[in-house]
Amino acid sequence: MFNTVDLCDQFAAELQIVQPLFRDFGARKQFSGQAATLKCFEDNSKVRECVKEAGNGRVLVVDAGGSFRCAMLGDQLAKLAMDNGWSGIVMYGCVRDTKQLATFDLGIKALAPMPARSEKRGEGIRDIEVAIPGAVVAPGNWVYADEDGIVIARRALV
Repeated sequence: MFNTVDLCDQFAAELQIVQPLFRDFGARKQFSGQAATLKCFEDNSKVRECVKEAGNGRVLVVDAGGSFRCAMLGDQLAKLAMDNGWSGIVMYGCVRDTKQLATFDLGIKALAPMPARSEKRGEGIRDIEVAIPGAVVAPGNWVYADEDGIVIARRALV
């Protein structure tokens, strides 16, 4: 087990601390794993692609540009992620179906709820460095998230 407070106390020089803009939406409030990354804007086609794959305990970090115009994750994609073994999703954007998301054993951090769905154009880039407020996350970095926040490390800390 871990908590981000202790990680910050013990490994401050090794961590990037994500700005406290993200809210919890999944039932799992504490989650961690190696990062899989995705950059997309108002099109969640690649999010679907990612969560359909075996998660193997990873955390999907999505740079959705911080858009508040549509949701990039809803109950169907979150259920796929949970069923396929993802530990969590950090969405620099919005989510919908929040009542359902709260019942899934999946960590979900996002900016806000938004009822409108995204476009489906097949756009997005996977497995690149992505920027979210306070951190640049590379594929394979370690993501640790709990009720106190999100921290990013280049190596496993616990």
